[in-house]
Amino acid sequence: MKLKLFALLAAFMPIAAFSADKLDSGDTAWMMISTALVLLMTPAGLALFYAGMSRSKNALNTYAMVMGAFVLAFVVWIVAGYSLAFGTAGSAFVQKFIGGFGNILLSETKWSDLSGTYPAYVFVAFQGTFAAITVAIASGSVIGRMKFSTWMIIVALWGLVVYAPITHMVWGGDGALLFDAGALDFAGGTVVHMNGGLAGLVLAILVGKRVGYPKTAMKPFSIILTAAGAALLWFGWYGFNGGSAFGANKIAGLAVLTTTVATAAAGVTWLLLEWAIFKKPTLLGIASGIIAGLVAITPAAGFVSVGGSFIVGIGGAIIAFFGVVTLKKKLGYDDSLDAFGIHFLAGLWGALVTGLLALNDKDLLWDGPLKESGDRIGQFMVQVQSVVVVGLWTLIGTVIVYYIASALTGGARVATEDEEIGLDESVHGERGVNL
Repeated sequence: MKLKLFALLAAFMPIAAFSADKLDSGDTAWMMISTALVLLMTPAGLALFYAGMSRSKNALNTYAMVMGAFVLAFVVWIVAGYSLAFGTAGSAFVQKFIGGFGNILLSETKWSDLSGTYPAYVFVAFQGTFAAITVAIASGSVIGRMKFSTWMIIVALWGLVVYAPITHMVWGGDGALLFDAGALDFAGGTVVHMNGGLAGLVLAILVGKRVGYPKTAMKPFSIILTAAGAALLWFGWYGFNGGSAFGANKIAGLAVLTTTVATAAAGVTWLLLEWAIFKKPTLLGIASGIIAGLVAITPAAGFVSVGGSFIVGIGGAIIAFFGVVTLKKKLGYDDSLDAFGIHFLAGLWGALVTGLLALNDKDLLWDGPLKESGDRIGQFMVQVQSVVVVGLWTLIGTVIVYYIASALTGGARVATEDEEIGLDESVHGERGVNL
């Protein structure tokens, strides 16, 4: 495989192959900053976004589920997740789906190793923040009725059973199933958003609906917190997408601009849809549109033009809007904070449309039909293959993990009395905002 974008190649190939590379201080600084930005997205941005949308009696529990997921998922990533995602398996067949256990606790990675032009340890940390936010996204679907103990076991198992294999298949380098097929996922449309959003829906269906849903009104207790969370997520997303260029380079610049354009366009689109249909523009709608745009552009950020980013953002907002407003009611599932409606659906749109809008520029793409022969339909079919494989793996893996965690904790559902009291007091013994 020959990639003209050296930094991208470096990120996806075994670290040992680049041990003689020269450290670039600019790339190193950018990747460390990007890691910090992505870290900000979960225990601050996503936690506030979700907590503000929950009911006041569950606000602290919501925050705890996100923050708890982040810290535990990162530990799991260091212990074994990174090795399974980016390691080498014992056989070529196994290597298609999962890496090996040879780098447990980073035993084969030295502090002096480089990943292209920056330290390998920085790459480990950067990817760890992706692993942590992915499972945290899923928490939004089960807020208000899942045991905290069950949730934490799910976090630990899911990172190994679901997240690490999907990361390997898409980003694991030569020999990995979807990487070899030429699937395009710049920063995590399939790996992060489709994966986390679908896992959330599966968990929501398995654990059951909240008491009183949908007859009882369950309004957000603080739209201001949600809007602040959305703003922090947008800020952190520059590390998410810009950092996925793996250096302070031209591709990072492209990703930063397309991310901004798509997000702004999506925010306007959601606002106008809501205004036209419900006659009232809401702050929650603007915030939701912003997140839908961020999600949609994630797989495409470093591949599409500015014009393409408008299409990605507008389409992502439209699809997510009708997913939240129409599909959820029609199918009757209780996705508490719309993790599926926004993250899965907008991520699905972004992953598929990337195949149609990606620039036919060999400096931007790795091996795939579009790069090899300009076959845009062929590239689209590869994208279809990638979302099908990821969807099936997430579905099956999440079901398995749920039943294991449920069995270990005597059932995943909190007692009805605890649910009615609120999980802040009944689970954590803490009292948040009473409204």
